[in-house]
Amino acid sequence: MLQELITTFHLNFAFVQRAFIVGILISLCSSLLGVTLVLKRFSFIGDGLSHVAFGAMSVAAVLNLSNNMYLVLPVTVIAAILLLRTGKNTKIQGDAAVAMISVASLAFGYLIMNIFKPSNNLSGDVCSTLFGSYSILTLTKGEVWLCASLSLVVIAAFTVFYNKIFAVTFDEMFAQAVGTHASVYNLVIAIIIAVIIVLAMNLVGSLLISALVIFPALASMRVFKSFKSVTICSVIISVTCALTGLLVSVPAGTPVGSTIVAADLVAFIIFYIVGKIQG
Repeated sequence: MLQELITTFHLNFAFVQRAFIVGILISLCSSLLGVTLVLKRFSFIGDGLSHVAFGAMSVAAVLNLSNNMYLVLPVTVIAAILLLRTGKNTKIQGDAAVAMISVASLAFGYLIMNIFKPSNNLSGDVCSTLFGSYSILTLTKGEVWLCASLSLVVIAAFTVFYNKIFAVTFDEMFAQAVGTHASVYNLVIAIIIAVIIVLAMNLVGSLLISALVIFPALASMRVFKSFKSVTICSVIISVTCALTGLLVSVPAGTPVGSTIVAADLVAFIIFYIVGKIQG
């Protein structure tokens, strides 16, 4: 009862309501392409792009930009396109390309922040960017509207191109053979992924984004088999875990991102056990 009262009390605050709105939207969007990334063996692209976003955010902080989204989003989109294109190069395989861009961007971002020191609390800024911390609880109305707009774009793009994404995910060569422009839809996938990564940084931080994208997909795959059912289940798991993490972290004072990822991990374990029981 006390916990319910505390939770209800916190929900009366506007900044908590904004956090819940953004948390639901981001978790929904991040789960849509999780299945595609797992099946295309690009599970770690989230890590690579999140580190690129970290480097861009470091530059934005040094430049003292009022809204870093205008720099971070285009840089991350370009990196996503390069990763998917470089991943097809026989000389630089997909995992090597992700590792190369990931490490370089992370090191560059941290180096820039150390050299120019955008604030007196460098360790706090880095920790907040990497692990999310409480940045989602400081969102402005403008940031919420921007997040909502980008989320609607992601959902609309996934819905419109669902059949093409499905075809490219399972057999890209066959999709090309029957006239599907696979490169175009890979570009759409890359852009959607980049937008999701940038949105998710405010929720879980750059180091935990992969868990938000991959865990719901892996959990739903333990029980369901079809692409559509796995995607729907992944969305339900992701949104439920995000709500659970927020409801626990706000009154308990724990880091939002880490709490949400912990909820995702618990969900994966539960679905793994259910899958084993089903055989």
